[in-house]
Amino acid sequence: MTPDQITILVFGIVLILAIIFDLGLLSKKSSTISIKKALWQTLFWVTLAVLFFGFVWYEKGKIIAIEYISAYLMEWSLSIDNIFVFILIFTFFGIKEKHFARVLLIGILMAIIFRVIFISVGVVLVEKFEWLLYIFGAFLVFTGIRIFTVRQEDDFDPVKNPVYKLLSRNVNLAGDDDSGKFIINRDGKRFYTGVFVVIILLATTDIVFALDSIPAVFAITQDRLVIYTSNIFAVLGLRSLFFLLRGAVARFAYLQQGIAIVLVFIGLKMLVEIIQIRIPAFVSLLVIIICLVGSIAYSLQENKRINNE
Repeated sequence: MTPDQITILVFGIVLILAIIFDLGLLSKKSSTISIKKALWQTLFWVTLAVLFFGFVWYEKGKIIAIEYISAYLMEWSLSIDNIFVFILIFTFFGIKEKHFARVLLIGILMAIIFRVIFISVGVVLVEKFEWLLYIFGAFLVFTGIRIFTVRQEDDFDPVKNPVYKLLSRNVNLAGDDDSGKFIINRDGKRFYTGVFVVIILLATTDIVFALDSIPAVFAITQDRLVIYTSNIFAVLGLRSLFFLLRGAVARFAYLQQGIAIVLVFIGLKMLVEIIQIRIPAFVSLLVIIICLVGSIAYSLQENKRINNE
């Protein structure tokens, strides 16, 4: 077997076992997830991603391994940004906490399917039209500047969401149902519940975020295996991260700015390759770590300063 085939096989086995473990031992239907359990689940997924980094280093070498961990951190940080919007969706539709875990799981698994499709299309396009990478770079610079100044959750309004508008025009919605079912019957008519709507919105909203994250990961690497695995590991850890951070999102007020700076850097990294300047993978990794750690530390420091005033 080739190194790529071995890596894919190991990734597939680890992924299946991890999902079974996460669903079978760490999650139960209609149960709430405490901060402690969410912390353990988050550590579980992060540890798996780091262990896989070690395996990639052993199997494919240092450069690909650094590209993988850089892509994972990039996707993981952008996944944190998803949480701000996910909280708005759950709050707006009044979903009960006991349904959160199941709704998130289904929505995230659907999001992974959409991402795999997006990545597959992106890989084919980039292989045929390499100049698309420069368009991706310009898009990332623009996106980074935009989200530096405008909070994405302020831009998001569930009522104005095109998917929600499409659903509300074409199917009967029962927003007042809190049974946790997807479909109910009333007076001989079929109605789709708030839980169903939220699952669809979670999956489709992630597509919007993927428009930022997938070009960003292409800027870090064009290795198909790295792109797929970094995305899947980051998105699978999103559910536990949601429960860990949902009560503390306000504490990370400047995280979005840190992510924005990373996007601008990654975009510029792609653009300077036009003039044959290549930035090493370890430099990208350092910039990502510094921006994320720095923005989180600054957010916590500002919270402390405000509380002391």
